[in-house]
Amino acid sequence: MNTMKITTAMVILGCLLVVEVKGQARVPKGRCFCADKGVNMVPPKLIEKVEIIPPSPSCKTQEIVVTLKNSTEQKCLNPESKFMQKYIMKAIEKRSLQKKKEKK
Repeated sequence: MNTMKITTAMVILGCLLVVEVKGQARVPKGRCFCADKGVNMVPPKLIEKVEIIPPSPSCKTQEIVVTLKNSTEQKCLNPESKFMQKYIMKAIEKRSLQKKKEKK
């Protein structure tokens, strides 16, 4: 009788563990995309795409990654650099102007 209870308990525990593992997001632990703060500037003409990656459980810092035109090369930009702050402000202004034009 005790063997039956132990076996049942083990099966239930195994099922709970499988459910728990499947529900977890697969994020690399303790890894950031950028190895350091990144470069302070990239000429805007060379930038194809900008990705802002917010802090997360796997990486405590905000990261800004740009994809360069005419290549698949990606560079990390220092989010605290003056260039990046100006670039983001210009992008926000441009987006708000586009939204105003769409409303008219």
